[in-house]
Amino acid sequence: MAKPKTVDTHAHILTDETMRMIGKEAPKIAPKLTPLDNDMFVLDVAGTPYRPFPRGGWDLEQRFKDMAASDVDMQVLSNTPQTFLYNEDGGLNATVAAIQNDQIARHVKAHPDRFHGIATLPMQAPDKAAAELRRAMTSLGLKGAQIGSNVNGKNLDDPGLEPVWAVANELKAFIMVHPTQVAGADRLKSYYLTNFIGNPLDSTIAAASLVFGGVIERFPDIKFLFVHGGGFVPYQIGRFSHGWKVRPEPQLKLKSPPDASFAKLHFDTILHGRPALEFLISSCGVSRIVLGSDYPYDMGTFECARQVLALSISDADKDTILRRGPLKLIGEQVA
Repeated sequence: MAKPKTVDTHAHILTDETMRMIGKEAPKIAPKLTPLDNDMFVLDVAGTPYRPFPRGGWDLEQRFKDMAASDVDMQVLSNTPQTFLYNEDGGLNATVAAIQNDQIARHVKAHPDRFHGIATLPMQAPDKAAAELRRAMTSLGLKGAQIGSNVNGKNLDDPGLEPVWAVANELKAFIMVHPTQVAGADRLKSYYLTNFIGNPLDSTIAAASLVFGGVIERFPDIKFLFVHGGGFVPYQIGRFSHGWKVRPEPQLKLKSPPDASFAKLHFDTILHGRPALEFLISSCGVSRIVLGSDYPYDMGTFECARQVLALSISDADKDTILRRGPLKLIGEQVA
C-alpha cells in the first residue's frame, strides 16, 4: 500500500520562546533548561526538575527532523505535563496557560500542514478553565484541550469541574486526558514505577471517575482520549460492567449500564508491544484507536506509525488509526 498520511495525536511542546515568555510574566515558575549534552536537557518548572527533556521538545528544527524519522506527517501539539501547574495559584496558571495556548496557535498558523493544536487549562480554577477553553477554541482555533487525570487529588467527576464540561460539550471539544500527580506515588518511588504503573493507573482512575460519575453520560459531545493505550481500562471493562450490575455503589450516579459510556472513550497506540495493541484494537474497535507517540519523551516511541503499518489489519483500518481517526477526533474534515 502507499504510505498513508499520519497524524500523531499525542505530542508535547514547550519551546524556548514560550519558556522566555512564561519567565517574563511569572518569574517564580519560569521554566529553565540545563544541558546534559547536546541533545538532552534538564527541564526545571517551578523548582521541580524533570530529566531528560530532549531537544525536540523545545527546538522546532529538531522536531521536524524527528517527525520525518518517525514517518509522522502532522502532530497535534499539546503542552508538556510539567506545565499543568495545578498546584499554583489559579490566576497565575490562567496567565501561563494563555501564553502557552497563544504560542501553540502561532505554531499551527505558521505550519498548518504540520500541526494542529490543543490548549492547556487552569483546571484548579474551573471558571477560568472554561473561559480559556472557549477562547482557545473560538478565537485561537485550537481543537480542545489536554488536561490532567486529576486536579490536585480531585477526580474528574468532582462537581466543581462542571463549568469545564459544559463548555467542552457545547463546543464538541477534543479532551486528551494525561496522567499527572499519580495515585500511590508513595509506593511507586523505586524503579520508575511512578511512570510504569502510576501513569496507567491514574488514567484508569480518571476514566472510571468520568464514567461512573455520569460525566460522559451527561456530556455526550465531549470526545475524550486516554493516552498510553488507556491505562488498564480496556483490559478491565468487563469487570467494570459486571461490578455495576452486582454492586450498588457504581449505580449511585450512573443509572444506566456503563458499557455505553466506556464505548465513547478513545485510546492512543502507545503500548510498546504488538500483542497489547492488537488486543486494544480487537476489543475496542479500530474507530476508537488513534496514533500517538508521546513525543518527545523517552517513554514514547519513534516507531508509532511503523508499529501500526506492521499490524495484520486492512489498509483501511491502518488509515483509520493513522489519519482518519485522529482528524475526526479533533473535528477536522476527513476526505
